[in-house]
Amino acid sequence: GANEAPPAIISVFLGEQLTDVFDQIVKGGATSSKGQGTLEIGVDTLPVLPTDPGDRNRTSPFAFTGNRFEFRAPGSLQSIAGPMVTINTILAEALDYLATRIEKLVAEGTEFNAAVQKVIEEIITDHGAVIYNGDGYTEDWQIEAAARGLPNLRTTLDALPELVTDEAIELFSRYGVFSHREMHSRHDIALEQYALSVGVEARLTLEIANTVILPAALRYQTELATNLASLKSIGVDGDSETLDEVSAAIAALRAGISTLRAELGHDAVATPLEEARHAQDNLLPAMTSTRIAADQLESLVADDLWPLPTYQEMLFIL
Repeated sequence: GANEAPPAIISVFLGEQLTDVFDQIVKGGATSSKGQGTLEIGVDTLPVLPTDPGDRNRTSPFAFTGNRFEFRAPGSLQSIAGPMVTINTILAEALDYLATRIEKLVAEGTEFNAAVQKVIEEIITDHGAVIYNGDGYTEDWQIEAAARGLPNLRTTLDALPELVTDEAIELFSRYGVFSHREMHSRHDIALEQYALSVGVEARLTLEIANTVILPAALRYQTELATNLASLKSIGVDGDSETLDEVSAAIAALRAGISTLRAELGHDAVATPLEEARHAQDNLLPAMTSTRIAADQLESLVADDLWPLPTYQEMLFIL
């Protein structure tokens, strides 16, 4: 997450209707509910369209969409089994807490409906910070989330340690889902998979940069140099600006290739965490610098010499 839908900050979108109900509960009891609205299109000739009172928010990782919650955080390559096990365990713990708390209040003499009202008020008051109906992509939300105390785990290595916190292990162990050993095993496997995936991407980046992009850039550099030399031979002063830009980008690409090759050739380290940190702290920056140089060359090299589909072709032509 973090760089595309959804954001890394886990919040819950309820929509105007459900949020209004929650607000009323906090104030003493829900007596009304917002109804269905209309969509103002601004064109008189088009019919009035009804809007869902639950709204929609595609920037939320956990959204209520009228009759269900949608959890949108799993990655495209990720099995949903792990997230579903986690969500169901959290749900079991929540139901356990609710039942225990309500039963305790009733045992102390509180009427059942009053006990339910009290528990709901407590939960909304204690955990209402997780509810957010706005745009999850904005910088303002990141600032607001930090003020609310919500974690913002931007990278895989930021998130994976949460699997083996004392709180997580105690939760999964209490309900017989995973043992201490099983939690640590899944943590280590996830680290290994991360390092392996980044390593595969790094090797592919190196191969494409070295065998596809660099030769094309060198051919264009040769064409420019030959053209410039031909102009000078007949007494015409040619402009070397493009040649200078291409040469600088080629130098940057060579540097990225060299760094990437060196980082891929490092000796294996002792633990999955150290290997994953090497992938994040060394391989990813080397891949990024190589890509920046390649992107620059894509905007400079003549189209007939560029061997790969360009962004323009992929986005607007194909």
